Amino acid sequence: MSAQTFELFILGSSAATPTASRNPTSQLLNIAERFFLIDCGEGTQMQLRKFKARFQSINHIFISHLHGDHFYGLPGFLATMHLLGRKNDLTIYGPKELEEIISMIHKHSDTYLNYEVKFIHTQNKNKQLIFEDEKVEVYSVPLKHRIATTGYLFKEKPLPRNIDKYKLEKLNVSFAEIHKLKLGLDAIDNNGNSIKNADLTIDPPNCRSYAFCSDTRFFEELANDIQYVDLLYHESTFLEEKQDRAKHTFHSTAKQAAKIATLANAQKLILGHFSSRYSNLDEFLTEAKSIFENTELAIEGKLFSL
Repeated sequence: MSAQTFELFILGSSAATPTASRNPTSQLLNIAERFFLIDCGEGTQMQLRKFKARFQSINHIFISHLHGDHFYGLPGFLATMHLLGRKNDLTIYGPKELEEIISMIHKHSDTYLNYEVKFIHTQNKNKQLIFEDEKVEVYSVPLKHRIATTGYLFKEKPLPRNIDKYKLEKLNVSFAEIHKLKLGLDAIDNNGNSIKNADLTIDPPNCRSYAFCSDTRFFEELANDIQYVDLLYHESTFLEEKQDRAKHTFHSTAKQAAKIATLANAQKLILGHFSSRYSNLDEFLTEAKSIFENTELAIEGKLFSL
């Protein structure tokens, strides 16, 4: 069995305010054709249109915290999906106050949606499983920001072992035994002998994972919750020269993001949430790569595939 889709698309990467070239934070993650929208800053629906994303395929939205650059695009996005005829339920994960905010907007604007919106309230005290189906599991991860904030860890579930049809024939095992092998059980050959599952199957592709760590100050304990993550997005609002500013505002520098990637034994680091004071982002890469070489920038329109 070949690996299923695992792709991250960057929609926005600016901190606090948009710039001429960067929108506020938003990302679209596709795991096995499950589309997860992560944060929804102002202009997210315009970015989805610009990059021809599939609006109605998004069934889960994850909001990290209630600073406007991470959710001000949500009310308009919900209304647009209504106007486009959405009927399927939509689940939003985020701080409990988000449900109150959306309800109040709908109340005072006399807005009614044709589809049901369900809210799953997150907490920032400890790591918690908040979504699971047969392909994917998602955890909220506590971050340290000025208000309650969570990151999100998306993990692919193990795929079934691949059947080696050549070995089936060689060891005289009927194709009727394939169902048992997919369940991880041993098989019985045509002579009634038991054949070990591992002798008839091939290891599936490794499970992949993605961690979204939005606004947070640097704290080493974060690495414990995202150990061995394949792809890590970590905010890097400032360069190292502004580390005092980063500490004061509960943000991180590019070097600090790289330190978390190193401590977490991550495979790849993506830097984002850049302050609008920076027009040239090359120094972010330079600083981060001095600690963690496999680093890239969250450039809008860029696709990361695992």
